[in-house]
Amino acid sequence: MEKKPSDVIVAYCGLVCSNCGAYLKEKCAGCHSDKPMYRNCKMKACAIEHGYITCADCSDFTDLKVCKKLNGVVSKLFGFVFRTDKMESLRRIREIGLEKFKEEKRKEGKI
Repeated sequence: MEKKPSDVIVAYCGLVCSNCGAYLKEKCAGCHSDKPMYRNCKMKACAIEHGYITCADCSDFTDLKVCKKLNGVVSKLFGFVFRTDKMESLRRIREIGLEKFKEEKRKEGKI
């Protein structure tokens, strides 16, 4: 049985996990959990190492498109498969903050 998320869940890379079919079908609990879909994610490892909630917190890059982890082949594949613009999500999180970003997604019905 598919679950309905009660909150907007955002991955380190900006993917909105709570919109993902794998999340809704409980095949993945999101990358902030112990049961992520992709256990070897370089973005997750980097974010954890630096204490970031999302890659939007990273101050190493003013333009996150320069980050090779965010723009690697696997990352681009995930973005394509899950039809998400992670860079736009991260840009928006940087602009308004994570909680306001989540609130926007709630209002859009995209949780």
